Amino acid sequence: MSINAGKPLALAIAGLGAIGLKVARSVDAGGIEGMALAAVSARDQVKAKKRLAEFTSPPLLLSLKQLGAAADVIVECVPAAHFMEVALPALENGKIFMPLSVGVLLDHMELVDLARETGGRIIVPTGALIGLDAVRAAALGGITSAKLVTSKPPASLADAPYVAENGISLEGLTEPKRLFAGTAREAAKGFPASLNVGAALALAGTGPDETRIEVWADPEATRNSQSVTVTSQNADFSMSIANVPTTENPRTGRITALSVIAALQRLTSPLVIGS
Repeated sequence: MSINAGKPLALAIAGLGAIGLKVARSVDAGGIEGMALAAVSARDQVKAKKRLAEFTSPPLLLSLKQLGAAADVIVECVPAAHFMEVALPALENGKIFMPLSVGVLLDHMELVDLARETGGRIIVPTGALIGLDAVRAAALGGITSAKLVTSKPPASLADAPYVAENGISLEGLTEPKRLFAGTAREAAKGFPASLNVGAALALAGTGPDETRIEVWADPEATRNSQSVTVTSQNADFSMSIANVPTTENPRTGRITALSVIAALQRLTSPLVIGS
């Protein structure tokens, strides 16, 4: 999509947490050429109203289901349980839907068919990962294997469903502990707030049942680290990134919001770098 010389693209953001608020402030400050913040949705509306009052052009404060009809682009930054409340209206209205709860998308690939029918698009930002452009390119020639190893401080993994269901104790760890090894689909269900990066890797590469994931809790870690290893017919490569967690949510890296902003800029910028 190119810059609209007349009317800027209207953006709606579902969720005003660590990611959504940063994106909203950037757009309000004119940080994305050809885009304007039209609407947001937030669980705590009292807090949201106070935050939005500081904006140069305060957006509408709507329900999740109303966002799909209120903007051209809808960014989803809500807990996984509310994913479909944002996704369905956005795609039913033929809009651009940018999800962060990518793990949920693995179980709702019918949304791709819906987007095809309505003229909508689903654009998954790279988020806290690295090198999805290289993974997509390698996939065109045939990937032999793709693996993600994620390592985080124990506190950021303690409330994951997989940890609770398997009675895993993270108290008093003195060395790194592997919590999980399996497929990206399994990881997305077991760690819905932490392994959206695995789902993004799977969608870019070999799919959710072929992409391998390991999750480690490291008591010495101060950052959320991701390491990707890919072998393919045309290139073998490995990539690592250590993300500084946000103050508001230790599970989320600061770079995630910046990745969303970069993805939004690609929609309107006259110059796009990378595939």
